[in-house]
Amino acid sequence: MSRRSAFVNWRVYILAIVAYSGVFVFGFDTSLAGGVIALPGFENDFLGGQPASAQVLSLVVSVLQAGAFVGALSAAPISEFLGRRNSLVVASLIFVCGAAVQTAATNDIVWIYCGRAVSGVGVGAMTMLAPTYVAESAPANVRGRITGIFQVIVVLGVAISYWITYGVNLNIPVSSAQWRIPIAFQFVPVGIMLIFLPFCKESPRWLARKGRVEQSLLNLAWLRNTALTSTKLQDEFASILASVKHEREGRGNFRECFEKGNRIRFVIAFILFALQQFSGQNSVSYYAPEVFSSIGMPSTTSALLASGVYGIVKLLSTLAFLFIGIEQLGRRRSLVYGVAWMGIMFFIIGALLRTHPPGAQQEVSNWSIGMAVALYIYVLPYSFSIGPIPWVYCSEIFGNSIRHYGVAWAAATQWLFNFIITKITPTLEQRLSGGTLFFMFGSINLLTAVFCFFLPETKGVSLEEMDVIFGYVSREQRQRDVLRVATNLQHGALSGPDGGRHLFESRPGSASTYEGHRLDTLYEDPEVGGKEGEGEGAVAL
Repeated sequence: MSRRSAFVNWRVYILAIVAYSGVFVFGFDTSLAGGVIALPGFENDFLGGQPASAQVLSLVVSVLQAGAFVGALSAAPISEFLGRRNSLVVASLIFVCGAAVQTAATNDIVWIYCGRAVSGVGVGAMTMLAPTYVAESAPANVRGRITGIFQVIVVLGVAISYWITYGVNLNIPVSSAQWRIPIAFQFVPVGIMLIFLPFCKESPRWLARKGRVEQSLLNLAWLRNTALTSTKLQDEFASILASVKHEREGRGNFRECFEKGNRIRFVIAFILFALQQFSGQNSVSYYAPEVFSSIGMPSTTSALLASGVYGIVKLLSTLAFLFIGIEQLGRRRSLVYGVAWMGIMFFIIGALLRTHPPGAQQEVSNWSIGMAVALYIYVLPYSFSIGPIPWVYCSEIFGNSIRHYGVAWAAATQWLFNFIITKITPTLEQRLSGGTLFFMFGSINLLTAVFCFFLPETKGVSLEEMDVIFGYVSREQRQRDVLRVATNLQHGALSGPDGGRHLFESRPGSASTYEGHRLDTLYEDPEVGGKEGEGEGAVAL
């Protein structure tokens, strides 16, 4: 990534960080429960001083996923009505209500269940809204990197949840404060998003679909940090409007989901996220203290420390991939190589558990350390494949008219199987002992590599071109529509009372026919003079 490219796109990077601040609680909340429930303070307040049973553990962890499933599906129609940015605000407020209930809970664990369910609705909505918002705002050449920040923020949440739990267990006396501090920390990232989100621009693609063509172009120019007269900007905008034209000729948004070229995208999203959840990563992540205990780290402190190191390794490897590899390797190759490596590592861990099972000793053995290191190595390929790529891939493969449905479907699928895997993991750990559980996950990962080999590559492809790749519209028709819109942008008014429909006419109409601005009269910084080029002639908004 060149310094100039990073500088030009700095506004999109800031938008992504703000929009994804709320998604921090996705990683934080889902990983937090497994550690918090093992704290002596939580056990004293809610479990009568006894360790949590497998049923209580799975319920505390998975009830959030159930709420998130509802939130992800509900977010699609809300975002279509309110827009991406305003819908994120609503989702954040829902989450805050659930977090407040959890923090204020006393003695009765039902309040923890209820609070996590409500928070889950907000988290699920944010996992649908944030990737959609960012993908619709990011330029094609760095969209994978910018959209992939989603996974960095999620992994950061996972890592911090481990270390906060480890810290309070080590330094806070056994009391309610032990578990209230980690839970109350959830307010910080969501608060940051609520403060800065009003300063971000709405998705230009959503605005174009709503007929607010002029504002759409202004927002696009602001995000690209370039002049309205930039040829590159006008080409991108013409492509967006051409996609809107095809949508308006369709038979309705929801029915479009079942048309040729769209059905396959929903199938891919479903399978990809189902395989992600059964890759074994979430079982390790959510129940990390229990997993590390099962491979020979019996004390709570040792298991929590190993979990914290695991989170750090995951964070650093994800950061390295997004800023070095995702735009170089592409989506398909990263997935194939990554999940194959993951499968091999799980077979190694399973073999070590089979041949050198942990004993009853209190000290950590060398073989247990070796298995922990193998888990750390396993998380490296996860961080450049099935971890971040499904969120990037599914936020970009859907057309503008169905993206809110597509990403909602993808997020709901993730939460559905997330719920299932977290419910069954404690039982699987008990029944599939001696490395069998790791053999199962390893086999699934090798099958996933075969599936990913046949996925279309989307690196560097514009969102509008996805319709061509998946056969929803022919390349010739899309090129004709883009040319028509581009011509009319130069000869006709930019916006009018018809919501921009005049831009799709075969012949450009007279500029005086429509109300609104022409492209060459939109306000720009007079000192810059509207020079063409990246980073020049910035729109004065």
